[in-house]
Amino acid sequence: MGATDSKAYYVDTVGYKTHLQEMGQGPALLLLHGSGPGVTAAANWQGVAPSLAQHFRVLMPDLMGFGQTQEPASTTYRFMDSWVAQIGALLDALGLKSVCIVGNSFGGAVALALASQRPDLVSKLVLMGAVGIKFKITEALDTIWGYKPSVQAMRQLLDLMSYDRSRISDQLAEQRYQASLAAGVQSRYERLFPEPRQHCLDQIAQPPENLKALRQPTLLIHGEDDRVIPLEVSRELHRLIPNSELQVLAHCGHWTQIEQANRFIDLVLRFAAEPPTTQVKTVPNNI
Repeated sequence: MGATDSKAYYVDTVGYKTHLQEMGQGPALLLLHGSGPGVTAAANWQGVAPSLAQHFRVLMPDLMGFGQTQEPASTTYRFMDSWVAQIGALLDALGLKSVCIVGNSFGGAVALALASQRPDLVSKLVLMGAVGIKFKITEALDTIWGYKPSVQAMRQLLDLMSYDRSRISDQLAEQRYQASLAAGVQSRYERLFPEPRQHCLDQIAQPPENLKALRQPTLLIHGEDDRVIPLEVSRELHRLIPNSELQVLAHCGHWTQIEQANRFIDLVLRFAAEPPTTQVKTVPNNI
């Protein structure tokens, strides 16, 4: 399979089938998407996956509760054990011993939980606008998790995600709205993030002692103008995770991989390719 070729298939994981899209060859790079309504791995990563696939075997699963992954309708989501079990089973099924994981927002929380519970499976971490500690839920995140399908509501959510709102077209809002109407999508979404949503956010957080115990090299990327997950969250993760680096992207909201795609790709390629180091604490001057 060439770098620009893509294939999608299902992998048996923990009694159900995980939908996986794959692109490229080389060392494995696992991309975990965020938690917006109607999101899929393909939609989350389509702008950057081809460039990353020039150097890596890029793996993009639909997490439980999202996309085309086929868990039973009666599934109860256990934060964060359900997703740790899913990704652990996926990597085991693919015969992968240890991978670099890129986690976007909610996907970052999954990556942190996996690194804590199954450190043998995680060689490096890239966390972008990630949740992972306790903080007061933002109005933007509460609005996103409380989404009720309409084109207007989807347009509002997309505006909240971005710094440059001119990038959000009516066509994009319509496409994302239609994705949120797919069979079972909204019912799963509402079961994932019921009120009070602060409780959902608290369940996602890792205890500080778990973060301090992480030994994987970790790159934190955060948009300076993120209204969904405050920049202070990544600053605190950087303080707690021993072997971490923080990069703050100016003129960027929650969509770092979309609004600053070239910078994001450069950062990930540099970080994923370099030899592991220890006790790195790097903060750019623009914080």
